[in-house]
Amino acid sequence: MSVHRSLGMVSAVLVAVVVNQAPLPAQVGGPAVPVVTLGEARERALAVNPSGVAARGEVDVAVWSRRSAVTDLVTPNMSAVTSYAGYSDPSFNPGTGGFGSSAASATLQASYTLLGGGKFAALKRSRADLDRAEAVETATAFRVALATDAAYYAVLADRELKRVADARLERAEEQLSIARSRVESGYAISSDSLQLLLEVNKARLDVVRRDSAFTVSRLRLGSLIGLDGAADAAPIDSAVPPALPFTQEQAIAELRARGPELVMARAAERQAGAALSVEREAYLPEITVSAQAGKYDSELFPSAFNRSHFTVNVSLPIWNGGHRELLMARARADRDVAKARREARERSAAEEMAAAFNGYNTARASTELAQVGIAAAMANYRVQRARYREGSTTILDLLEAQVALSEAESMLVQSRYAARLALAQLEALLGRRIFEINGETP
Repeated sequence: MSVHRSLGMVSAVLVAVVVNQAPLPAQVGGPAVPVVTLGEARERALAVNPSGVAARGEVDVAVWSRRSAVTDLVTPNMSAVTSYAGYSDPSFNPGTGGFGSSAASATLQASYTLLGGGKFAALKRSRADLDRAEAVETATAFRVALATDAAYYAVLADRELKRVADARLERAEEQLSIARSRVESGYAISSDSLQLLLEVNKARLDVVRRDSAFTVSRLRLGSLIGLDGAADAAPIDSAVPPALPFTQEQAIAELRARGPELVMARAAERQAGAALSVEREAYLPEITVSAQAGKYDSELFPSAFNRSHFTVNVSLPIWNGGHRELLMARARADRDVAKARREARERSAAEEMAAAFNGYNTARASTELAQVGIAAAMANYRVQRARYREGSTTILDLLEAQVALSEAESMLVQSRYAARLALAQLEALLGRRIFEINGETP
C-alpha cells in the first residue's frame, strides 16, 4: 500500500467523523428572553441606574433648598411655646402677681433678619444649586443612554456575528463533503480534505465563541435595564445611517453653547461663586427684628396677665479666630478650581466634537465599503467554489475565498453598529436626539 493511498484512507476516515459529528450544544437557549426596543431600554436603564437615581434626588433636594431660601427671605421665623410648672412650695407667679403652687405661660415669638445672616447669598446659592442639579440630571441621562445604546447594539452585533459564524460553518461543512467525494473518487489529494477539516474546526470554535459573546451581551443588557436575567434587543433598520444634518463647525458651536457637560461645568462654577458670596456675607453686620407676645397665669390655659415686647438686635462680627477667613479661602479655591474645569472643558469641546463627528462619518463610509466588499467576496467565493468542483483551482484558493467572505460579513456588522454607537456619542455630547423616528434613533 502506497503512502498516498494510506493518507487518503486516513483523510476519508477523519472527514467522515467530522461530517457525521453531532452539532455542538448551543449556549443560547432555555426560557424565553424578554425583548425590548431601544427606547424602552433607555427608559428602564435610566429608572434603575444609580447615577440617574442620585441625579433625580439631587434635583429634588435643590428644589426644596430653593424654596427654603425664598421663604426665609420673605417670611419671619415663628414659634409658639407653652409651659406649665408645679412647685413644692408656694412661689411668686408673675402672671397673677401673687404666690402659688403652679405657674403657666403661653408665648408667640417671631423674628426676622433684615440684613446679614447670609440670606441673600443663600438665595443666590440655591439658584445655582438647582441649575447645577438640573444640568447634572441631563448629562447623566445621556451618559446612561450612551451606555445602554452600547449594550443594545452589542446584542444586535453579537447576534449577527453569530449568524456569520453559523454561515461560515455551513459553508465549511458543505465544502468538506464535496472534498470527501473528490478524494474518494481520486480527483483530489488527501491534503484537500485535511485543509477543509481544519477550516471546519476553526468555524466550530468561532460558533462557540460567538454563542458565548451573545449570551454575555444579553445578560449585560438585562442587568442595565433592571432585570435579573437576560434581555434581547428588538431588530432595527439595517440601512446605512443618514448623513448628519449639520456641519462640524455648527456642531462645535452647539456643543459650546448648550452641551450638557459644558452646561454642568458652568453651573458648577456659578455654584462655587455663590458659595463664596455666602462666606463674604459673614463680614456684614446682622440686624434682626423680633417680637414676643405672651400670657401668664397659674392655670393650664393662662389668661390672667398679658405681656409683649419688641426687640431690634444689631451685631457686628469682628474676629472669630480666623475661621471666617479660612472658610473664605476654601470657597475661593473651590471657585477657582470650578472655573479652571469649565475653561478646560470649553477648550476641549472642539476636539471632542471633531472626534465624534469624524468617527461617525468614517463609520458610515466603512459601512458602505463593507457592503461593496461583501458583494465582491461573495462573487469570488462562488467562482472559486465552481472552479474547485471542476478541478481548475486549489483548495487554498477556495479556503481563502471562504475566509474573505466571512471577514467581509463580520466587517459589515461591526462597521454598521460602530456608526450607530458614534451617533449615540454625538447625541450625548449635544444633549439631544439627532434623528427621531417614532421616538427612537434610526
